[in-house]
Amino acid sequence: MAKVKITETVLRDAHQSLIATRMTTADMLPILEKLDQVGYHSIECWGGATFDACLRFLNEDPWERLRTLKKHMPHTKLQMLFRGQNMLGYRHYADDVVQYFVQKSVANGIDVIRIFDALNDIRNLKTAIDAAKKEGAHTQVAISYTLGDVFTEEYYVNYAKQIEEAGADSICIKDMAALLTPYATERLVKALKANVKLPIQLHTHYTSGLASMCLLKGIEAGADVIDTAMSPLALGTSHAPTESMVAALQGTPYDTGLDLMLLTEIRSYFMELRQKYLDSGLLDPKMLAVDANALIYQVPGGMLSNLLSQLKQAGKEDKLNEVLQEVPRVRKDAGYPPLVTPTSQIVGTQAVFNVIMGERYKTVTKEFKGIVRGEYGRTPVPIDPAFRKKIIGDEKPIDCRPADLLEPEMDKLRKECAEWVTQDEDVLSYAQFGQVAVKFFERRRNQQYGIDGVHGDAAKQIHPV
Repeated sequence: MAKVKITETVLRDAHQSLIATRMTTADMLPILEKLDQVGYHSIECWGGATFDACLRFLNEDPWERLRTLKKHMPHTKLQMLFRGQNMLGYRHYADDVVQYFVQKSVANGIDVIRIFDALNDIRNLKTAIDAAKKEGAHTQVAISYTLGDVFTEEYYVNYAKQIEEAGADSICIKDMAALLTPYATERLVKALKANVKLPIQLHTHYTSGLASMCLLKGIEAGADVIDTAMSPLALGTSHAPTESMVAALQGTPYDTGLDLMLLTEIRSYFMELRQKYLDSGLLDPKMLAVDANALIYQVPGGMLSNLLSQLKQAGKEDKLNEVLQEVPRVRKDAGYPPLVTPTSQIVGTQAVFNVIMGERYKTVTKEFKGIVRGEYGRTPVPIDPAFRKKIIGDEKPIDCRPADLLEPEMDKLRKECAEWVTQDEDVLSYAQFGQVAVKFFERRRNQQYGIDGVHGDAAKQIHPV
């Protein structure tokens, strides 16, 4: 029985979940050296929505942030979240772009790359896995956890075996919608440990109030590493508190060996930051509340609020129950995609249209057509050919890996952004965020490095996962 290791999320997922990824590098700097002393398994501090938020809202170069973090935390592995063939953007990119991004991420300081795909389609992960292995990074592949008849232990074990065969160094159970319950966690971890020989890491959110219990049952079942967040930025839509989990495991065979006194010093710093975020309106106290609706409706909390918002705009709030009953039907038609970004929004919006129009699929969104056509990859269950034809008509379905249809892009991207490039990495910022990156490059050229004025309306736009 080995000590449990901890990945600290306070510099990435915690503030992404609570304050829309608006923690600045300046806010991080004073505490980095103390964090580096803790002895964490890793600190998740990059990827996800941090890249977008740096360029779009904070007027920061995400690459410079990464180099700064590495300089001040030389003794701790730095971890990032990476959406496979989507990288950190919102479309599939050609293999040469994915390979170059992984190469530059590792060169600038990333040690652990957590790679996932919204559909759990291993084909969308292979290029990123191979690239990360080539660069010598710890290559972790995450299983997007969800609920539904199809998503049995057998389904997850089969996916875990594919991950192992693809060459991953470890597996993460990634429960971003807080759908895990304690005993389901225990069963799943046991099943994975019995069938694959890779370390298992557990990532879940506190939204439904169960995260600490899930982590404890997961640890007892053999989980090797857990994700937590320093308590001032824990709970609610964030994670279980680091200090609480360290205390819970003290004096047991799972003892993390981390120093609670040092964590208490770090907590004091983040309490001041939390107060600053509350005072500025950046942190909404509602984000810290428990909401078990995710477990009742089996849809993520963010998806539920989206559905309600869409119905309000149409003056059809009274149709919420009908929409909630329609969601599983649409999901079944679409091949049971896990309800995570972006599939949760796509399935939810289509369910709303089906109910409001009074006829199923009378209006079909472009994104829903994309899922049915295969633009996002292979769905967990094959889509009925007759239904596919009904939705996409005579368009040709995509049955291969979507990126196989993409020509190499790097040369074209380099030409397009040549006038702005001051470092090799700039082409990757441009590749993912286009005009948003160009605006940043313009500001950089004008040496306008102030970050005032980015916390207004921008702070309300939350970029998921």
